[in-house]
Amino acid sequence: MKHVVIVGGGFAGVNCARKLGENPDIRVTLLDRNNYHQFQPLLYQVATAELGVSDVAFMLRKILDRHPNVDVKMVEATAIDPVTRTVRTVQGETYQGDFLVLAAGSQPNFFGTPGADKHAFPLYSLKQAEVLRSRILAVFESADRDPGLIEKGALNFVIVGSGPTGTEMAGALTDMLNGALPPEYQDLAIKQAKIYLVDHGHAVLAAFSKESQAYAATQLQERGVQLLLGVGVSEVGPGHVSLSDGRKILTHTTVWAGGLKAASLSDNVGLPRGRGGRIAVQPDFSVPGFAGVYALGDFANIVDFDGQALPQLASVAQQCGKWCAENISAEIAGQPRKPFQYFDKGIMAMIGRNAAVAEVGKKRHELEGVIGFAAWLGVHASLLDTNQARIEAFMEWAWTYFGRTRGSQVLDRTSAARINWDSDDAGPSTPTASS
Repeated sequence: MKHVVIVGGGFAGVNCARKLGENPDIRVTLLDRNNYHQFQPLLYQVATAELGVSDVAFMLRKILDRHPNVDVKMVEATAIDPVTRTVRTVQGETYQGDFLVLAAGSQPNFFGTPGADKHAFPLYSLKQAEVLRSRILAVFESADRDPGLIEKGALNFVIVGSGPTGTEMAGALTDMLNGALPPEYQDLAIKQAKIYLVDHGHAVLAAFSKESQAYAATQLQERGVQLLLGVGVSEVGPGHVSLSDGRKILTHTTVWAGGLKAASLSDNVGLPRGRGGRIAVQPDFSVPGFAGVYALGDFANIVDFDGQALPQLASVAQQCGKWCAENISAEIAGQPRKPFQYFDKGIMAMIGRNAAVAEVGKKRHELEGVIGFAAWLGVHASLLDTNQARIEAFMEWAWTYFGRTRGSQVLDRTSAARINWDSDDAGPSTPTASS
């Protein structure tokens, strides 16, 4: 019986394990630092208390319980020997397989921005989403207790990066400010809250069409988001953000949605790396020069059959996990591996209640508004791992949508609530000429 070791329980790793688990002649060991699979596309909804943790985190053992030949180990991989296909863990254990699949995912890329790694709040893991949610609630609790803190930027929110993550976070935060919070903080001037979306590019959702970009920008601005485009972030402090044009925004909540790079494990894999520190792979996901080693998802630089680099999307990771499993099964059977062919479901972003953009298929058919929202729901539901998860997610979305309610607004991360309000007292912020 051949043994396959998979590092990472994200979309790529889980789908590879499930597909391999259908073959009783293959034994699979899935390694992950957590015992759950996180549904990364919806983390911004956890951060804004639209969904709870149980809506986006699913136990790996539960997902794989129909496959007795798949074993899950909660360990953190620290180094790889690609020659022997051996994984070393922080716990001091080693796992060796006939095949090794590296799907360790990604981490925030701060691009060397001073202070960003210390003071910004990334949004690429469940823990980060929970911490950000607590910080958002903490600043409202603090300002409710002492309205004078508004002058120190308590209700200023800066989101760095206007891709799908930043745009969706901005839209969800406006829904939170305009819908859920006013009845709960009746003595607080919620209308003084300001949301800034900052990007060095000149349009939101740069990967989308100009029509979708214009629609998204209009929707965000109508909801009160101030777009600061064509300007970069030069520094993130504990109580401010400095922009490349010299302006300064007082804030204690800076959300970092500025980009991704391969997880830190990529520093210790002994393999060639390319853009974003990701592993260079062939079209069938194999790593050239290392027999039996594959790399997937956000951990690899993947190209389609036209040689174009594929984006770091959940749908890409999901499909390449299944495809890699088929290639491993083919290799075991003595058959040739096949180059990956991605089925493009399109790109989409939720901008807020009743507002979404979707560009579906290769020809990028544009959908906006309620129809775009429906397309967003359908694609995201298809990414969920079980029918139970799909039903529960739809019920939660429906409850939030029709009941206009929120999930857990519990301030449960005390570290995020500890704020030094005197960390920036050098005068008022000057984000825009109109503010």
